[in-house]
Amino acid sequence: MTRLAIVNARLLDPATDYDGPGAVLIEDGRIAEVVKGQATHRPEGVQIVDANGLCLASGLIDIRVKTGEPGAEPKETLKSASLAAAAGGVTTIVVQPDTDPAVDDPAMVDFIQRRGAALNLVNVRAAGAATKALDGQRMAEIGLMDEAGALYFTDGDKVIVNSRTLQRVMSYAAAFNALISCRPADRWLTEGAVAASGELATRLGLSGSPAIAERIGLERDLALVEQTGARFLVDQISTEGALETLARARAKGLEVAVSVSINHLCFNEVDIGDYRTFYRLDPPLRSEADRQALIEAVREGLIDVITSAHAPAPAEDKRRPFAEAAPGAVGLETLLSAALTLHHEDGLDLLDVLRPLTQGPAALLGLDAGVLAQGAPADLVLFDPGAPIIVDADALRSKSKNSPFDGRRLQGRVAGTWVAGRKIH
Repeated sequence: MTRLAIVNARLLDPATDYDGPGAVLIEDGRIAEVVKGQATHRPEGVQIVDANGLCLASGLIDIRVKTGEPGAEPKETLKSASLAAAAGGVTTIVVQPDTDPAVDDPAMVDFIQRRGAALNLVNVRAAGAATKALDGQRMAEIGLMDEAGALYFTDGDKVIVNSRTLQRVMSYAAAFNALISCRPADRWLTEGAVAASGELATRLGLSGSPAIAERIGLERDLALVEQTGARFLVDQISTEGALETLARARAKGLEVAVSVSINHLCFNEVDIGDYRTFYRLDPPLRSEADRQALIEAVREGLIDVITSAHAPAPAEDKRRPFAEAAPGAVGLETLLSAALTLHHEDGLDLLDVLRPLTQGPAALLGLDAGVLAQGAPADLVLFDPGAPIIVDADALRSKSKNSPFDGRRLQGRVAGTWVAGRKIH
């Protein structure tokens, strides 16, 4: 049995709202004891790690990670994604189903999770496809994938346009309390769009996606949630109007969670500048007013999950005319330091920043992680929230280097990452 104690730490636990000195004792991969306050006794026969006052929190849980494996390994493998996650303090990743072949049956779910476990790095879990081959028409084997361990079901970046199909998916999933996720968008208003509608997109000659398209899509999705009683996750909300719609749904008692990407909390439409394709995202970057509304939603607890929206794309897919460039950005390794800008620049409490990165996703997906508590997995991150860093995309562990944070000065350096009590970074 391995015994390890991390002492002299600043414990950050959003589940108990504790921010103060303490220590954590780890035995056989799980937290055996959490000591709050100054720990004076150090048990014998225990390996001691002195945190020197750095912050110790539960490891981050990123529920929206794309990889190229299987089918497009030059973009990203499960190993390179896991190494990037470990370096960023992320201890659990949920792989999206839009691989080749798609993760639309229990065998593919099993493959992803067995392959991830064999790497012996971070926890690798799978999200299953909601429809076969992500075609938006035929319901996938949701029940069997749920039994195989899929944590939720989504068609990823593809909106399920057919309302009858989405209704069937929700109705079936509601029978065994499975979580369904969908991107809120009206396809007819967003088709071909590469930027947010407005003066900037018009000046740059880019096809724009109006903010109302997200609200229209969300209104439809929430109506189906109300009718079917399904558990639902709104995937990557990006506009102030959609937040207002979400708040009304919550007031009616609908069981609806919402995620936001770190990119939409840190950047706005102006950042695309002179057609900088690393800022070509889906959904597109929105106005500064939308960004500020999202930050306030995190502060108020309306946002359940912050994701990296990790979407690797090699140089040949990004270094194209803006409208032709592949959307998406890598973000696993920079997730924590980028999220800490909400603390340093926008005044959010550290616990409020960490909650949608740890406790929030764990509670949503039914994981026993995300908390500093006796019996919880010893998945931990030790970090210095004030340490300055300059992001160098070429030095990132992801195989693709398409980071919008390249060259940006951030604060927050990961000093150590543990999974089940094993130090992996």
